[in-house]
Amino acid sequence: MGIHFRKIRALMPDMTIRETDVYVDGEKIAAVGEAPEGFHADTVVDGLNRLLLPGLINAHTHTYMTMFRGCGDDLPFSEWLMGRIDPLEAKMTREDCYWATLLGNMEMILNGTTASIDMFIFTETASRAAEESGFRTVLTRGLTGPDGGQRRIDEFMGEYRDWKDRCSRVTFALGPHAPYSCSEAYLREVAALAKEEGLGLHTHISESQFEQQTIREQYGCTPAEYMDRCGILTDRTVAAHCVYLNESDMQLLAARGVSVATNPVSNLKLGNGIAPVPEMMQAGINVALGTDGAASNNALNLFRELSFVTLLHKGRTGDTTLVSAAEAMAMATRNGAKALGLTGCGEIKAGNRADLTVLDIDKPWLRPHNDLLSSLVYSARGDETTDVLVDGRFLLRNRELTTIDRERVLFEVDKTCGRLGLLK
Repeated sequence: MGIHFRKIRALMPDMTIRETDVYVDGEKIAAVGEAPEGFHADTVVDGLNRLLLPGLINAHTHTYMTMFRGCGDDLPFSEWLMGRIDPLEAKMTREDCYWATLLGNMEMILNGTTASIDMFIFTETASRAAEESGFRTVLTRGLTGPDGGQRRIDEFMGEYRDWKDRCSRVTFALGPHAPYSCSEAYLREVAALAKEEGLGLHTHISESQFEQQTIREQYGCTPAEYMDRCGILTDRTVAAHCVYLNESDMQLLAARGVSVATNPVSNLKLGNGIAPVPEMMQAGINVALGTDGAASNNALNLFRELSFVTLLHKGRTGDTTLVSAAEAMAMATRNGAKALGLTGCGEIKAGNRADLTVLDIDKPWLRPHNDLLSSLVYSARGDETTDVLVDGRFLLRNRELTTIDRERVLFEVDKTCGRLGLLK
């Protein structure tokens, strides 16, 4: 199918915005500027008061936790995780996770996100939800051990082999949960398996003071040093949070080629602090942007994260030049693509995948159009999204979902929340 975005302002790879024409042929961007020879447009999108972006990429979330939105608020981190969320997880069925994932995918699509890396408990249900919704996702089974650790690995590997060639939009990585929830022997086993199978790794590192203290007492080192000792830090590792990194940790992550997914809203809400994002960038670390799950955030909205990731560090340091609007947008697009290993995503250029988001910029809070890049980061809310494409297929067209039955998803989620005693 050919799609012509006509005279539309677009965010270009150099992080400038200019008016151009963009042509989509099948799953790819065929050209930017001049129409390719022989191109035929089945659909023309008028660019008047519209802005075209690369689809935003959520570099860390737990989509199934959308079911737990508002269920553990205003609690200390350890109580939130072990006293509230873990017991609720234990009651979830595969179908519960399926409907919760569709709800999360629906939310992300509606605010312009086209891809995520997702740490899960039932991988197969996430794969099914992604396949049906058209969303792009990297799935990582949350692995903890040693107790039950081998079972979790076996479950993941079985589902990975069933799905790895089934849907090109669904890819996989191993997800050792965190330094405090995995033994050293288990982490080494997971690292070896990742190397053997050619899989990436996704984990939480240095999220809380609790973690810092626990690892220091048990192993005499920082969480980053411990994970490196176990072989987890590689150039295919996405490390979520990284709030409590020292300078040596940052140099270590940079040397190993680790990407960091910063999650400013979740870290603030759980009282875990503010990650040293400018310092990580200066150290040469690829920093991407995530939401974490809706159980801790309580939204899956990268536009909110864009605002926080810029404002926090200006306020923390008093240096208003830190984390510019352009740097933040790079985190949410091309940096995220690099972190997730999504070749051909994250930039609007010929040959890339047609994962695209269209915003309505004729909004009072976005006018006047003095600096649209700045407005994207400091003013946009996400609900300006009118159209979303993944692989050239509309998942959202004129604000209407095309692949997800909104009312059915809401009904099934409410039914599950009622069974779990969550609805009030």
